[in-house]
Amino acid sequence: MNRRLIRSYILLVAVAILLFTVPVAFTLTKQLRDDTELSVLREARTMALLLGGNDRISCEALEKVAKAYSDETPGTVQVTPTGSCSPNIPRPTANAALTRAVEQNRSTTDWGSDFIWGKRLEVTVPAQGRAAVRVVYSTSHLTHRLWTIWGFRAGLAVAVLAVAALIGAVAARRITAPLRELNDMASKFSDGDLTARSPVTGPPETQTLARTLNQGAERLDTLVASQRIFVADASHQLRTPLTALRLSLDNIADGVDDEFVREDVEQATAEVVRMSRLVNGLLVLARAEAKVTATEPLPLGEIVAERLSVWRPAADERGVTIALRGSGVDGRPSVLASPGHLDQVLDNVLSNALEVSPDGATITVRVEEKGEEVVLSVLDQGPGMTDAEKSRAFDRFWRGQGLTGRSGSGLGLAVVKQLVTDDGGTVALRDAPGGGLEVRISLRASPRSGG
Repeated sequence: MNRRLIRSYILLVAVAILLFTVPVAFTLTKQLRDDTELSVLREARTMALLLGGNDRISCEALEKVAKAYSDETPGTVQVTPTGSCSPNIPRPTANAALTRAVEQNRSTTDWGSDFIWGKRLEVTVPAQGRAAVRVVYSTSHLTHRLWTIWGFRAGLAVAVLAVAALIGAVAARRITAPLRELNDMASKFSDGDLTARSPVTGPPETQTLARTLNQGAERLDTLVASQRIFVADASHQLRTPLTALRLSLDNIADGVDDEFVREDVEQATAEVVRMSRLVNGLLVLARAEAKVTATEPLPLGEIVAERLSVWRPAADERGVTIALRGSGVDGRPSVLASPGHLDQVLDNVLSNALEVSPDGATITVRVEEKGEEVVLSVLDQGPGMTDAEKSRAFDRFWRGQGLTGRSGSGLGLAVVKQLVTDDGGTVALRDAPGGGLEVRISLRASPRSGG
C-alpha cells in the first residue's frame, strides 16, 4: 500500500510538471526563435537600405556594418552588387530565395528545418536596384541555449519528483501507520493472544475501525475466558465427588456376595473411572487453551528419551516393544516449543498407541530432521482408522468404534492438536506401513539445531 501511495504522489506531481513545465519550455523556445529571426531580419533590412543608397558613402558604410556584424555575431553577410555599389562583401549563391527577393521584392526566412531549426538561419532581404542582402546566421549557440532551457527544466523536474517521492514516503507511512497497528493486532490475535488491542489513532475512519475491533476482541476474550474458567472449575469440582463415588462403589463391592450385584457395581465403577478420565482430560484441555506461552528451543531427543523411559515399564507388562528410530535421534535436534507441551503430547500419543496395540506388538517412535522442520512420528500396529475416522479423530469427546479410544475420554488427540498448534506446528494421522496408525507431528526446528 505504501508503494502504491508513493507511486500515486509521483504520478500526480509528474502530471503537474508535464502540464506546467513543458508548455513553458515550448513557449521559451518559440520566443527564442522569434527574437532571433526578428533581430537578423532587422539587421538585414538596415544593410539593404545602405546597399540601395546609390552613393559611395552608403556603400562604404555597408562594408563597415557587414564586417562589424560578422565579427560580433555568428552571422555572415552576403550582398549582390548594384551599378553604383559593389562592396568587398561575398556574393550570395543563386537560389529560389534570392530570386523571390530580387524579382518579387519579397523578404524570405529559411531556418533549414521544419523541426525547431537547422544548422543555420538564412534571411534574404531585397534592396533597390534589383539587389539583395542575405544574412547567414549560425544556430549553434541557439541550440546550446535550447538544451539549457530544456535541460534545466528536466533537472528541476527530476529534483521535484525526488522530493515528491521522499515526501510521499513519509506521508504514506503516516497514513498507513494505523493500518499497520491494526495488522499487528490481527497477527497477535491469530497467534492466540486474545489480549491484543490496537491503539485508536489516525483518521476518524481508522479510529472507528480500531474501536470496533477492540470491542469485538474484548467481548471474545471475555467469552473465551469465561468458558475456560467454567470448564476448569467444573472439572475441578467434579473430581472430588467422583473420587468419593468410586470409593463408595469399591466398599459396596467388597461387602456384597451377590454376583449380579457385584457385576453391576463393577460396571458402575468402570463408568466412574471413565468419567474421572474425562474430567482430567477437560482440565488438561482447559490449561492447553489458556494463554499461549512463549516458545523456546528444547532438546527433542532428550524429551523423547525421557518419556519413553516412563512408558516402557507399562509396555513391558504387555510385551509391547517401544523402539526409537530416525536420523534425528543421534543429532539431538532442538525444536521451538513451550515448556511442558511436548511431554503432554508424547504422553497422550503413547497412551493411545499402547492402548490399541496388541500384545507382543511394536510401537515405533521416529525423529527426523527435514529442513526447517523436525518430524516426530509414532507408529503403532493396532487396527488403524478409516478416512472418516481420521477426519474426526481430533474432535473433542469423539471416540472410535473399534479398539482405538475404547476406554478413553475422547480428548487426548484434541489436546495434542491444541498444544502442537500453539507451538506453530502441525499434526496429522496417516496409515502406518504394514497396518496400524501413524501420528505425524511436525515442529519448527530451532536455529541452534542446524535443521
